[in-house]
Amino acid sequence: MAEIVVLGAGLSGALMAYEMSEQLRKEDHITVIGQGPTYQFYPSNPWVVVGWRKRHEIEVDLTKVMEKKNIRFITEGAKRVNPDENRVELNSGESVAYDYMVIATGPELAFDEIPGFGPQAFTQSICETGQAVQAYEAFEEFCKNPRPIVVGAAQGVSCFGPAYEFAFVLDTELRRRKIRHKVPMTFVTSEPYIGHLGLDGVGDTKGILESALRTRHIKWITNARVKEATEGHISIEELNDDASLKQTHEMDFGFAMMMPAFRGVPAVFGIEGLTNPRGFILADAYQRNPTYKNVFSIGVCVAIPPVTKTPVPVGVPKTGFMIESMVTATAHNIGKLLRGGEVDIKPSWNAICLADFGDGGIAFVAQPQLPPRNANWAASGKWVHWAKIAFEKYFMYKIRIGKSEPFYEKFMMKFAKIHKFEDGAH
Repeated sequence: MAEIVVLGAGLSGALMAYEMSEQLRKEDHITVIGQGPTYQFYPSNPWVVVGWRKRHEIEVDLTKVMEKKNIRFITEGAKRVNPDENRVELNSGESVAYDYMVIATGPELAFDEIPGFGPQAFTQSICETGQAVQAYEAFEEFCKNPRPIVVGAAQGVSCFGPAYEFAFVLDTELRRRKIRHKVPMTFVTSEPYIGHLGLDGVGDTKGILESALRTRHIKWITNARVKEATEGHISIEELNDDASLKQTHEMDFGFAMMMPAFRGVPAVFGIEGLTNPRGFILADAYQRNPTYKNVFSIGVCVAIPPVTKTPVPVGVPKTGFMIESMVTATAHNIGKLLRGGEVDIKPSWNAICLADFGDGGIAFVAQPQLPPRNANWAASGKWVHWAKIAFEKYFMYKIRIGKSEPFYEKFMMKFAKIHKFEDGAH
C-alpha cells in the first residue's frame, strides 16, 4: 500500500489528483492538501475585473468531486514540508505521511519586494480571483473619474501573458463605455522587448504585440524596473541593454495593475536540496527531485532557469499545456514506481497559449518551449477570443466532473490547424 500526497489544489494540483487516481492500485490512497476547498480558473480573472465574469462562474467547490473519485481532501493548508521524514505538517499542527509526494503549490506572490506594491497597497492584481474582485470594485470607481492607467509586469515576473491580456481587455471595455479617449494607457514591462514573454519571443510575437499596442494607442516601456508605488503614482526605472540606468519615469495613475514576481511558498521555501534560492522546486527531466527521489513537482512551483540573461530579470512562464504534460508524465511515472518499474516518461514542455484581447487575441505555439524550437508560430485574430471562451467552458466542465484526460494540446492544435499552423510543426 502506498500513500500519495498532492500538495496544492489549483490548476496543476486538481489535474494531478484526477490523473493520479487513474494510476493507483486498489490498495493505494491519494490525499490532496489545498488552501481551502475552492478551485479558481485564473485565466478568466481579467474578465472578472471588467465585469465580463462573476466570481462564482469561474470557481468550483472541489469537495464533492474529490469525494466522488475517492480522494481524501484536506482544505486547511500545509505549514511545512519535511522531506527527510516523508511528512507534511498541516496548519492545524497535525501531519500527513506519504510514500510519494507531488508538489503543486503554485507560487507565493512577492508583492513585498517592491514598496507600495500589490492590492494591500496601491496597485491591483489579477493573480487570484479574490484580488480580481477587488480590482473590479476599484475599476468601477475609476470609470466614474477616468484618468491614466498603468498595466504591466515588474522585475522577476515569469507570467507576462495575463498583463498583455489585461491591457487589451481594459482597452476594449473602456471603448465600450465610450471613455477610452479620456484614459492614457502605458504598458510597463521588465521584458527586453515587447513580446519577449520570458521565452525570447515566439514566432512574431514582437511584431504582433507591438502592432496591437500601437493600434490601441497604448504606449510602452521595456527593460523596466519598478522602484516604488505610492497612492496614484508609480516610479519606473528604464534600463539600457547593459543594465545601466537610461531614465526614470514618474507616472501618475488612476488605476494600475502590475504583475508581481513569484517565489516559492513558505511550506517549502529554503529546504536544502528541494528548492532553489527563490523557493522553486528542483526537478529532473522526469519532474523528480534529484535529492528526494519520492518527491515530484509540477506547475508554476517548478524551477526553470531563464532563457537568456536580460537587463532586468525575467522568468520563464509555465503555460497550461506545459502543466498538463507535467501532470501526465508525473502520474505515469509514479504509477510505474508503484508497480516496481522505473520512471520513463518526460513531459514535452511545449508552450501552447491563448491570450484574449477582449475583441480578438493572439495564440502561439512553441515546441519545445525553450529555443531552439521545432515549431515557432504565432497568429492573431478574432478567433482567439472565441477559442479562449470555448476553452474556459470546457476546462471548467472538466474540473467540475473530475475528468482526467489531457485536453489542452488537442484543443489548441485543432484551432491552430484551422488557422494555418504548418503541418510540419505538429
